[in-house]
Amino acid sequence: MTTAHRPAAIAAAGLCKSFGEHIVLDRIDFTVPEGSIYSLLGPNGAGKTTTVQILSTLIKADGGEMRLGGYDLASQPDGVRSVIGVTGQFSAVDELLTGRENLLLMGDLHHLPGSESRRRAADLLEKFDLVDAGDKVASGYSGGMTRRLDLAMTLVGEPRIIFLDEPTTGLDPRSRRVMWDIIRDLVAGGVTVFLTTQYLEEADQLADRIAVLHQGRLVAEGTPDQLKRLVPGGYVRLDFNDRAELDDAARALGNAAQVNGDLTLAVPSDGGVRSVREVIDRLDAAGIEPAGLSVHTPDLDDVFLALTGGHAPEKENSR
Repeated sequence: MTTAHRPAAIAAAGLCKSFGEHIVLDRIDFTVPEGSIYSLLGPNGAGKTTTVQILSTLIKADGGEMRLGGYDLASQPDGVRSVIGVTGQFSAVDELLTGRENLLLMGDLHHLPGSESRRRAADLLEKFDLVDAGDKVASGYSGGMTRRLDLAMTLVGEPRIIFLDEPTTGLDPRSRRVMWDIIRDLVAGGVTVFLTTQYLEEADQLADRIAVLHQGRLVAEGTPDQLKRLVPGGYVRLDFNDRAELDDAARALGNAAQVNGDLTLAVPSDGGVRSVREVIDRLDAAGIEPAGLSVHTPDLDDVFLALTGGHAPEKENSR
């Protein structure tokens, strides 16, 4: 079953919130299918964290209807709390306790029997590769270990819906990728993830659907590929084995441009199936078969800048 046909884990209609005269959320609507990753992007101050705080019952909305895990947020907040977990921008780890003690503390907060709390702590330490560090004081953990423990603590209550508010901020690229793998494993197990992030690559790598929040409104929503097709600059790249084939293709296509003096043509395209098929059909009609074909679309940096007119969020340093 595709994510589009799954029941909604989160559904919001007309969500609005203001602080004084400042409108933070202006009647936004979205739906998050069960077992999927939904990423909310936006400039600093766009309202991403406010959205998470409302949906996780920490603050009240000014208006709108919201349901999470089948519970109405306004009338059944305790039901909502029973199915959600939250990992915020700032760690909830108590650095004076060991990793295991932090997990057992969460078990106490969830009113778990001692034996069950110890079992879940042991399971989570293993799942998050923290067994060797489990009985060490958390103040000695690296940033990546602390974030893994923080997420493990969120899972003690076995939530069906998890809010991750910029969960990899400050992590090095390797630690970030470890977190990505953990998040993917959670979703494969049926958990729904609502993700806010400053890293566009993170949203591109993880999210089934992405929404862009700007000046209180959702200005775009879709899969990463759908969003990339919203802005110009995409093209179909055609590679050829010799100059004669390239020249024939250039005449057949008309609007192709040679790339860097190579035996390669770039044909403007939105990257959609219909556009690519049109290029192939025109080549077939001329009896031309390229040696290679690939589709290039703008990345999420381009999309973000086009939709918000501001500076793109942080881009990961791959070094």
